[in-house]
Amino acid sequence: MNRLMNTDETTRQALVALIPRLRRFARVLTGNMADADDVVQACLEKAMLNLDQWQPGTRLDAWVFRIARNHWLDNRRRAHNRMGHDDISEMPDLVGDDGVAVVEAGDEARMVRAAVDALPPDQRDVVALVILEEMSYREAADTLGLPIGTVMSRLSRAKAALAKRIAGTGAVQ
Repeated sequence: MNRLMNTDETTRQALVALIPRLRRFARVLTGNMADADDVVQACLEKAMLNLDQWQPGTRLDAWVFRIARNHWLDNRRRAHNRMGHDDISEMPDLVGDDGVAVVEAGDEARMVRAAVDALPPDQRDVVALVILEEMSYREAADTLGLPIGTVMSRLSRAKAALAKRIAGTGAVQ
């Protein structure tokens, strides 16, 4: 019998509710929306087909983020190439905002995005989970399959590198 037929409706709804967070995480991993959408689609497909491997009572989001990260890493290993990153200006504009404020915020966002993009991938992953997704150190460690101390040290190095880079541009303070 098809495993999708046995999937609990509540769990499927929880997966659907994770899509915005998963897209944001995938955007950080991939550096552009096109690849992020591909990762999200593949991740959701794998999650649905392997939902019987998820252990109820554990964090569904951590399990799904791990699938997404592993999928991305597997594809990068196969491709042996480094993708460029989209400009943050490709993100949808907010309707009704003051044009000057939007331009200034866009400049700051581009600078922060460039600073995050310049981080090594292992630090970017930790920044995405702990800062963007607001996971605890323990949750991020479990998601990435790392000791909690490694997550803490990578985040510390990432914060120091971001502060140095951002302070060097004379913007966001």
